[in-house]
Amino acid sequence: MSDSPIEVTNRGRVRVITFNRPDQLNAFNDAQYDGFRKALNDAEADKDVAIVVVTGKGRAFCAGQDLSEMATQRDYDDGERHGFEPFIETLEAFPKPLIAAVNGLGVGIGLTMLPHCDIVLMADEARLRGPFASLGIVVEAGNSALLPQTVGFANAAHLLYTSDWIPAETCKEIGLVWKVVPQGDLMDETFMLADKIAAQPIPSLIATKKLLLATRAEASKAARAREREHLSYLVGGPANLEAIAAFQEKRQPDFSRISAD
Repeated sequence: MSDSPIEVTNRGRVRVITFNRPDQLNAFNDAQYDGFRKALNDAEADKDVAIVVVTGKGRAFCAGQDLSEMATQRDYDDGERHGFEPFIETLEAFPKPLIAAVNGLGVGIGLTMLPHCDIVLMADEARLRGPFASLGIVVEAGNSALLPQTVGFANAAHLLYTSDWIPAETCKEIGLVWKVVPQGDLMDETFMLADKIAAQPIPSLIATKKLLLATRAEASKAARAREREHLSYLVGGPANLEAIAAFQEKRQPDFSRISAD
């Protein structure tokens, strides 16, 4: 098995990007953010790639941010940008069709990347969770705007306020995913759809994607700016530190002494 956190393969004009940290449930660290961003940039530059499929290896699609790295941010001296921000900028503006095949649990960014995808297929045994409030922070990746647009205000509020697990059928009912398929059929169904789209002319696919992106990317960028304001004081704040400590100590967090001030 490759040691790279991202695996890239080709199926004709379909580029397949696979999250490859199965022992960490494909949770994102900076290497995975950077690897995924590079894979998207390479797919954009390759004139023979018509469409990209993204999925996860093992029993998870993506378990969100790697909390161990979140607690100890890395420093770089190479003059390059790393991690979440350049990754989400690339995903937000990716100009070719993008299909997500949600093969297992998706948490945090494993959920919030989905409104940036054009079509989402989900295994019937998979489930999603937006744990942001329970981590003492707010939703990211522009989803304070994209989630209400995608699933409706009440569904987005319920998902974000409760941090509940959302089963596959509910994800389809609220419009977060396009289709739910049996676990064993997920990739066959995904590739059947991807091959159908890949047979179309690439220039018209890109032009159509640009038209569809016009309003979505604009809403996402504005939402991310608002999200950064709140994250700037919530990350590393009392609730966030208690949530991370509880995760590391394998206990339930206690927010009872944290006020609104």
